[in-house]
Amino acid sequence: MKLRHLLAFAGLAVAVALTGTVQAAEKLKFAHVYEISEPYHAWALWAADEIKKRSAGKYEMEVFPASSLGKETDINEGLSLGTVDAIWTGFQFAGRSYGPMSISGYPYVYRSVDHWKKFLKSDLFKDLADGYMKASGNKAITATYYGQRHVTSKKPVRTPADMKGVKIRVPDAPAYTAFPKATGANPTPIAFAEVYLALQQGVVDAQENPLPTIQAKKFYEVQKYINLTGHITDSLLAIIGGPRWQKLNDAEKKMFAEVFTEAAAGCTADIEKKEKDLVAWFESQGNIVTKDVDVAAMQKATAAFYDANPKDVPWPKEVWDRLQAIK
Repeated sequence: MKLRHLLAFAGLAVAVALTGTVQAAEKLKFAHVYEISEPYHAWALWAADEIKKRSAGKYEMEVFPASSLGKETDINEGLSLGTVDAIWTGFQFAGRSYGPMSISGYPYVYRSVDHWKKFLKSDLFKDLADGYMKASGNKAITATYYGQRHVTSKKPVRTPADMKGVKIRVPDAPAYTAFPKATGANPTPIAFAEVYLALQQGVVDAQENPLPTIQAKKFYEVQKYINLTGHITDSLLAIIGGPRWQKLNDAEKKMFAEVFTEAAAGCTADIEKKEKDLVAWFESQGNIVTKDVDVAAMQKATAAFYDANPKDVPWPKEVWDRLQAIK
């Protein structure tokens, strides 16, 4: 028997003698609905590697991209069931458990991306995360920037009037229907994995997503116009399921929170850079990027919708006021 095999066997014998057993790594599942080409997946893989490293091999996290463990509703449910340990997910899906959490994903609630970044570091975010945990049992750690959402379509969109009657695909969450409703469009929920085919076959006339997602999912191939409406400054929560979070000791909770916070920050930086480069890239593909959108008119129409439909706004006025007060 070779020396290295003898040494390995001796080490194993010592470990068994000290502990009475050989500790196998605990297998964790990190699920999301995004493509492997996107930064969300790359940073999920980074987080998985860091968790294994920082836990000295106690935890091994496998990443399941592209809805491979189910649609967004499914993976959110999996958190509480313990079938999924961690996810990237929109604030709106978390808002199904705790309504005020949804505010982050509504149209025109942020003045800028910098405003959103300050929100993440605010007491308001901490309070919303606490409320979500009490309602769901799951731990919202932080969020990564998803990008400003823009409308792609078969015709140019510059004003609210251009949206009237347009059948537009949106995610199945109330925040995403607010802007289409405010501008007279027809919001149509369709699963993320089915959007390309729905656009190609004319089931819907338009969709809305950030520029990196429009590229990654190849929506630009079946939509001529990319209209810079910037109607939502969107982000994805990094959430650890309650069953897993409760099993972690205090040091492990701190480590997991640090890893996900670092991953979110790295992903945010990647998305911001990519957004800046993509307008010219889309134009090089033959798309028409509508840059002269009347955002002020869109904002006015959305504000009027909020005023006229208070039951469609799942947050108290105090939360709105605290968000707007962040400077």
